[in-house]
Amino acid sequence: MSQLLARYLIEEHGVREDKVEHLISKAKENGDKLDSALVESGILGESDMLQFFSQQLGLPFEGDLSGYKPYPKFAERVPSGFARNYNLIALNEVGGSVRVATCRPLDLYPMDELASLLRKPIEPVLAPRVEISELINKNYSQKSEISDEVERDLEAEGMLESDVEFNEKTDILNVATAAPIIKLVNTIFSQSLRMRASDIHIQPSEHKLQVRYRVDGVLYDVMTPSKKLQDAIVARIKVMGRMDIAERRLPQDGRASVKMGDADIDLRISTVPTNYGERVVIRLLEKNNKQFHLADIGFMPDNEEIFNTYLEYSNGIILLTGPTGSGKTTTLYAAIGNINRPDINILTIEDPIEYQMPGASQVEVNEKKGLTFAKALRSFVRQDPDVILVGEIRDLETGHIAIQSALTGHLVFSTLHTNDAPSSVTRLVDLGVEPFLVSSSVICVVAQRLVRRICKECKSEYIPDERELRNFDLTTADLPNGVLLHGDGCEACFKTGFTGRTAIHEVLPITEHIKQQIVEKVAAGEIKRDAVQTGGLRTLRMDGVRKAILGQTTLSEIATITQRDTF
Repeated sequence: MSQLLARYLIEEHGVREDKVEHLISKAKENGDKLDSALVESGILGESDMLQFFSQQLGLPFEGDLSGYKPYPKFAERVPSGFARNYNLIALNEVGGSVRVATCRPLDLYPMDELASLLRKPIEPVLAPRVEISELINKNYSQKSEISDEVERDLEAEGMLESDVEFNEKTDILNVATAAPIIKLVNTIFSQSLRMRASDIHIQPSEHKLQVRYRVDGVLYDVMTPSKKLQDAIVARIKVMGRMDIAERRLPQDGRASVKMGDADIDLRISTVPTNYGERVVIRLLEKNNKQFHLADIGFMPDNEEIFNTYLEYSNGIILLTGPTGSGKTTTLYAAIGNINRPDINILTIEDPIEYQMPGASQVEVNEKKGLTFAKALRSFVRQDPDVILVGEIRDLETGHIAIQSALTGHLVFSTLHTNDAPSSVTRLVDLGVEPFLVSSSVICVVAQRLVRRICKECKSEYIPDERELRNFDLTTADLPNGVLLHGDGCEACFKTGFTGRTAIHEVLPITEHIKQQIVEKVAAGEIKRDAVQTGGLRTLRMDGVRKAILGQTTLSEIATITQRDTF
């Protein structure tokens, strides 16, 4: 393929031979695909690149996708983030196979995952990125009937006229507190609660304003209010969060508490200026004194037993790792809840405090006033604690103090942002902590992800095909009665097939062998391989597959949340 490409560039496009050789060798060194390297280098336009690979690979090329209508099963089964990340969209179904448009002909991995999600064979079609993006927007765009009704009320009161757009003569506060605007914003909040959303995104673009909800970790487009209402909606939310409504050039943070039905909700509001206006993200936190338990988190019995063993230690560091929104804090609360007794002094430093924990003294980070994780930790050791929870180890100073606290007889819980459990110990070393301190203080690391649960109202059995099983190194014999479960989609789950989430885990005890590897600065990949082969470690993907076999989630969900194990 490289030789054919070189000849094509030299003969058809007059590119110098040395430039072509440099491009190909650089792509090999960086591990880049040739199609991506061509476009990024500017040597070949996207359309020319796609037509070349169309001829060489025998794949159809379509430069215009405007005639295609949304393929209904695609938006139901494929997360919008997956489609946008890999620039993939289904065009139609022909002969039992789904024709999928892609602008990256050599990227085969997402095609395999997509086949698992759609549960059908895939036939690639090459198309420009801009055409694919337009069709993705069509597939995932919705408009709420509630939004239409509110906008009619606004129009009747003259709120959709051009003078709503802010200028020097506009009284921002009057617009933001007008009854129709309050009604619209309240509708956004009440609908988000009904859909069990964890976040609300209000995202402006050039010609529209998009309201999106994150439900069970996936963003859904739910409402498209008039673009003319953008400034008024943002201003109303700022009023609620006690923010500066006149300042639209700098990021701001605010908080509010609202009552929605019987629920008391804390709102954490963040605004940032973009080229099309201010973007708003609101985190919804339900106020409650719920006691969390590890069994509710989703630990499999063997992982829970291992984790509980380390909760009984009197000193050491237990780390939870995973991306933002993976439930690390909830798991930490559950872990501390297991050991929360009147004879134990528990102190926490968090940013922010998400749940109230009876019996614990909780401190919230306030960097404006100089109260950082590190400064609070220094004070904690003088408060005679038994257990310390540090919301996150962000820097070398916090890492050092946390380790010193563990070495001086305290049980310390904290979080890190890494992809898996073994990477956490190497991350501490990368922060500048001496390897011997890491090996002597860290006693257990748990990596966690959240996966959606199959809806109980519409779950049904299906027989997975060989390709889907092969992606997870499974055979039909590994499945109970040779079948798996999935959700067909119903009113209870908003046609998604999922309701709620559970966690998958990778629990890594720091054994003597791993301690020696940390001191020797062995790579995280090698630590993980040894732990799986000799230590019985179950990776995130392995744990997820177990849950899919038990009927808690689906293989397609595991495919989108975890990566293939390569060792």
